[in-house]
Amino acid sequence: MPKKTPRYLAVEILTTITKQKSYSNLALDQVIKKEHLNPQDAGFLTQLVYGVIQHEYNLDYYLKPFIQKPTKMAVWVRQVLRTAVYQLVYLDRVPEHAIFYEATEIAKQMGHVGTAKLVTAILRNLQRTGLADLNQIESPLERLSITYSVPEWLVEKLQADLGIEKVTQLLTTINQPANASIRVNTRLNSVADLLPQLQEQFENLVPSQIASVGLVAQGGHLASGPAFEAGSYTIQDESSMLVAPSLQIQPTDQVLDACAAPGGKSTHMATYLDAQQGGRLVALDIHDHKVRLIEQNAKRLHVEDVIEAQALDARKISTKFAAETFDKILVDAPCSGLGLMRRKPEIKYSRQPADFINLQKIQIALLNAVAPTLKVGGQLTYSTCTIVPEENQQVITAFLAQHPEFTVVPVPLELPLTQNQATPFVQIYPDDYQTDGFFIACLQRKA
Repeated sequence: MPKKTPRYLAVEILTTITKQKSYSNLALDQVIKKEHLNPQDAGFLTQLVYGVIQHEYNLDYYLKPFIQKPTKMAVWVRQVLRTAVYQLVYLDRVPEHAIFYEATEIAKQMGHVGTAKLVTAILRNLQRTGLADLNQIESPLERLSITYSVPEWLVEKLQADLGIEKVTQLLTTINQPANASIRVNTRLNSVADLLPQLQEQFENLVPSQIASVGLVAQGGHLASGPAFEAGSYTIQDESSMLVAPSLQIQPTDQVLDACAAPGGKSTHMATYLDAQQGGRLVALDIHDHKVRLIEQNAKRLHVEDVIEAQALDARKISTKFAAETFDKILVDAPCSGLGLMRRKPEIKYSRQPADFINLQKIQIALLNAVAPTLKVGGQLTYSTCTIVPEENQQVITAFLAQHPEFTVVPVPLELPLTQNQATPFVQIYPDDYQTDGFFIACLQRKA
């Protein structure tokens, strides 16, 4: 049996992600739980997996001169090499002899002695020759693309939207480790009460600067421990915690979450509702297994009394719900997810320019479908975890052109956003607060 060290597991995970197009965070969580890794090993594994994916173009650029037949190289061999070079370039506390030795051992375990010799030869050649100088790349766009490991077309797109200064700042930060953030379940406890309890387990946990119910740590595996299992908190990014407060939900409200899975925002909105006063939240998702996930999260967080999860495409909502049923509606729309590049770095490699327009059609269709079910005077919040105007401001503009009975209202905030880029909307970029990129717009239905 192979010795499943963090480096070995990192190669396995990276190979699986490449072949199956799976998300890094899900693959990591599964392996950490399965292998019962201690916090130190789990942290190192997480660092390796995210680091290699984040710097993929960069690592391949350094390796290119030393690989004679790249198209014939097995995926796992490429991942062994990337993992080793990532450590050599980006981790200054890891001894070179440990990197070389374990890369060779992994190659033996996953392949054979011949493969191990190939891996060793490539790494030794790179060590002797040194790294290629990225400043020698003539094209500015290609240089940014290779330096920050982002497809060149996307660099060009973001530069056109944001300007060279902002896009350089954004790209510089997306490859930094993501913070670990949690949302305190105010149904059970307050931030002030829970923080000192959790600091015994997570020493560097501090209050969020943008979300009143958020706590943040620089890394760490927070989805564990008695408080998590008891539902005292849940894992959620800081920027997405701004969505529920934006709706200004009252205890008696009838609320619709049109695209609810896995239920993070649903369970947050549910904390404002009171079942005894008739408050209710309908949480929709297309897939049955995701509806079950919403129900599981609602139960763990003790808000199942107000959440009614259903399998339904929100574009067909008129088949189940009458006009003017809901006081508040959230459309947290399917999107390109480019705001998640730090947390899910594989996203930047999988997107194509056509995605923005294709997704925009779905986003507008969702808004058009749910709009009649909102009561006059009610509020609709539209949100995405992306940073391109095609899926954000342009969607709102198109919707308002078709629905003059709706008007834009400023997004209510519990804490000031000094870096907000899009008043009266909220547009957060990943470099603004070291969170996910996020967009929020609030609309009110007039008579």
